[in-house]
Amino acid sequence: MTLRTTNRHHRPKPAWTAARALALAAAERGLSVFPLSPSKLPAVASAHRDQPNLRCTGQCGALGHGVHDATTNPARIRALFAAAPWATGYGIACGRAPHHLIGVDLDVKNGLDGIAALAALAENRGFTVPDTVTVATPTGGRHLWLTAPASARVPNSASKHAPGVDVRGSGGYLVGPGSLGTRGYYRYAADTDPSHIAPAPTALLAVLTPPPAPPARRVSTQSRTGANGALDGLARFVSDAGPGETNNRLFWAACRAFENPRIDPLRAERVLLDAAVAKGHPEREAAGTIASARRRSGASR
Repeated sequence: MTLRTTNRHHRPKPAWTAARALALAAAERGLSVFPLSPSKLPAVASAHRDQPNLRCTGQCGALGHGVHDATTNPARIRALFAAAPWATGYGIACGRAPHHLIGVDLDVKNGLDGIAALAALAENRGFTVPDTVTVATPTGGRHLWLTAPASARVPNSASKHAPGVDVRGSGGYLVGPGSLGTRGYYRYAADTDPSHIAPAPTALLAVLTPPPAPPARRVSTQSRTGANGALDGLARFVSDAGPGETNNRLFWAACRAFENPRIDPLRAERVLLDAAVAKGHPEREAAGTIASARRRSGASR
């Protein structure tokens, strides 16, 4: 594998050097990291930029898969930064062992006050926001770090639970402290203990975790009509999704459809895609979710 490296005739920029050092230090504490550009986006160019419809999360072995590149391996981290000499920060992947990190991003801009909104949510749901690692953002906001049980599946969301309160869960990432963005540095807030990541309160986890999907309706394997009825039920399950739930419900429903030997996979794909799009879900994203479910279930075309 050929890696892009910094020019040996030019000294690395201070922000790049600092970001790499901070990323390596974070990895020593069990946090999976990867380089970020000043815009807070993954700094390593996409490995499949000429194949926009290919859904690869790193199985190909190349660098350039965004948050999926995140690692605690020092050699891999150095390779990632070598491939992105323009990096000025680093991202920390959420949901990864051993911490199973949840990030609560509190925006304070454009008329939003996520800090006050989280306090109101805590009072309404009966939990106390714990003292935990807190990172101050350049725009006056805060990132709170919390741990979760390994079994928790917290989805990413934006202002779903309270205005200005965004959540970074599985598949999401936080900007690491010490990173330089276009508006300034991300730094630990005053009085923060960087080694103390508090557990998420149970009541907060209940808010952030979607309810379990209902069990699939029993369907006779002898009846084509029954199979169609099962697919119709899965489509209704997608259609009944609340705000922010459509993608999770679509994935669950597609997995169940592809696992049912009496349901035609092509028809399932079409029916569930139509149900998701009718809910306002972007067609391309919905198609990708269905394709992921097909791969997970092992269904063939």
